[in-house]
Amino acid sequence: MSGNPYSWLEQSLETIHRADWYRTVQTIQSRPGATVVLEGREVINFASNDYLGLAGDERLVMAAAAALKEFGTGSTGSRLLSGHRQLHRDLEEAIAFLKQTEDAVVFSSGYLTNLGVINALVGKRDLILSDQYNHSSLKNGASLSGAAIIEYRHCNVEDLKIQLSQSRQNYRRCLILSDSVFSMDGDLCPLPALLELADQFGCMLLLDEAHATGVLGETGAGCVEHFGCGGKQLIQIGTLSKALGSLGGYVAGSATLIDYLRNRAPSWIYTTALSPADTAAALAALKIVLEEPPRRIQLWQNVAYLKQEVQRHLPNLKLLPSESPILCFQLSNAGDALKVGEHLKSYGIFAPAIRPPTVPTSRIRISVMATHKLEHIQKLVEALTALGD
Repeated sequence: MSGNPYSWLEQSLETIHRADWYRTVQTIQSRPGATVVLEGREVINFASNDYLGLAGDERLVMAAAAALKEFGTGSTGSRLLSGHRQLHRDLEEAIAFLKQTEDAVVFSSGYLTNLGVINALVGKRDLILSDQYNHSSLKNGASLSGAAIIEYRHCNVEDLKIQLSQSRQNYRRCLILSDSVFSMDGDLCPLPALLELADQFGCMLLLDEAHATGVLGETGAGCVEHFGCGGKQLIQIGTLSKALGSLGGYVAGSATLIDYLRNRAPSWIYTTALSPADTAAALAALKIVLEEPPRRIQLWQNVAYLKQEVQRHLPNLKLLPSESPILCFQLSNAGDALKVGEHLKSYGIFAPAIRPPTVPTSRIRISVMATHKLEHIQKLVEALTALGD
């Protein structure tokens, strides 16, 4: 039992290095945008989740600065005890309006939202059916709940139905979990079929709209709007940190659901409230989403242009199926992914390698923004073309 109890850490890091899984941060020295200064050099940014280009928008900056000046830097505590501001309630009402739900509640991050909500909804006598490609926050929220967990094959409705047929009757409550847009692939979940199965088997359905909010649907409300499923009973979760350019998470749904979560979701009850600045920035972003549809239209035009140029100049480049601004192409191993990421950086393109264990297979993830110009996309295609076969 003698020896250094921390020695295993170095061994574990060595294993990560050998597998080409080692990660380090890269310093951005500018505002977010279609181009950023990365470690002293301006590069075209295809690595961001800032789909609408709002994180550096002057209107969000001004809203955050005004809130900062009026309310200070922090919320000072949990909202139930000391941290509530009318600004938080204004944001929740704006989210509910966008999502066309009865109510909404805001958390301090999207990750905390999933941990707290899943933990509040199900427990040891319950069952969770989870898409195998779900985000880490959904998977960890499921594990923390203590419920039995079955992963169904990615977007495979038949497999989900089989699992429900075999197991649903053995549990008190059942919760189906799915991302709406899968962040490392770009494809969409089969939402209408998931809703149908949830109804058939008496299940709750939790949909994580993190990468769909502000992006999909006629008004930017997300995948629910995109599929015409508004008014259906489900739990919509999302984040304020991607297309909305701020920080935080939300749940939108029935008034009863939201009231229950305010009393039972531990990561809301016991966490300091979202800062005034972040809250005000998110409010400003929601206003822009609703009032400026051309921004979203431009995003989709950029996505279409990139797909067209890839098909034209890189017919052998196999993009993963995508119906979102996330476009990925797979590589045979983590080492190759790292090399391609460095090659792109040498061309002034920021699109880092995504490797296991984040994803099952290594890839380059390209994230399109509304603020990308055609020449940015052309430069990306040029850099990819230079890779050859």
